[in-house]
Amino acid sequence: MDFKNLANKAMGLAQKNADKVDTVIDKAGDAVDKQTGGKYASQVDSAQDAAKKAIRKDR
Repeated sequence: MDFKNLANKAMGLAQKNADKVDTVIDKAGDAVDKQTGGKYASQVDSAQDAAKKAIRKDR
């Protein structure tokens, strides 16, 4: 199996479980904010939004 097929399967699983993945994305962002003292909060928020949109694309 090549990387592209693996990535496609991972994205498919993420899309099927989008609500659960959203929670993980939020927790990861919160952890980054905590570790950086919120210094990059706006960038973290943007990355979280982009990740959430990516898993809902083509749904």
